Order: sequence, then C-alpha cells, then structure tokens
Amino acid sequence: MGNGSLQGLRVAILVTDGFEQVELEKPRAALDDAGADTVVVSPKDKTVLGMNHLDKGDEFIVDQQMEHAECDDFDAVLLPGGVVHADTLRMNEDARRFVQACDANDKPIAVICHGPWLLSPPDSSRVAI
Repeated sequence: MGNGSLQGLRVAILVTDGFEQVELEKPRAALDDAGADTVVVSPKDKTVLGMNHLDKGDEFIVDQQMEHAECDDFDAVLLPGGVVHADTLRMNEDARRFVQACDANDKPIAVICHGPWLLSPPDSSRVAI
C-alpha cells in the first residue's frame, strides 16, 4: 500500500499502439499506489494495443485523446517505450506540442526505453538521452 505521496497529482501517460506493455503497467501501478491520478492519453480514440517484446499484448482504454490534452491539466508526463510506438508519437504534432509545453513549464517527464524519441525533432535521426 502506498503512502499517498503523490495524492492529487495528475499524470498523463502518452501511448499509441505498439508501446511496451510492462512500461505502462508497472509505472502506472506505482503511480496509482502513491496516490496519483493516471490518465492514458493517445492519438487513438478508444483503445491502444500493448506489446510484450515482439508479441501482441493487451488492449488498454484511452482516457483522453491527444488532440484535447492540455499541459495545464497535468502535473507530470510518463512516456513508455516501444520502437513503433515511440516513432509514431514523435511524428504526431499534438504529442510534440503537449510534451514541449510540459517541458517549457518545468513539469516532470519520465521516459522509458525508446520514450525519449518524442523529445527529438521528427526530422532528426538523433535521439535525446
């Protein structure tokens, strides 16, 4: 049981199809256990498909569409990894806008594995580390 140290904080978890499932599930459980309100945000409108390495994983419900997400509505961001997922998100203008706004407002951005690709310009072959 968590100690509620994140009570009242809203965390956006940005995903689209192809994210590494464990990189959403485990951090989300820890955040929820600590009292945070986690919100799955995606360019997709209903569900997203996780991956377990190369195998299809489970579907997860999208809580909010990316195009309607505003940085001011969240206290932090989580970017799970997954090669296809990360590359797709970095090419999405709404995802870039959201993350850039959160960065400009000094909000914590937690990134896992390929998640930092969203922090790189879409025309760049270089990855932010």
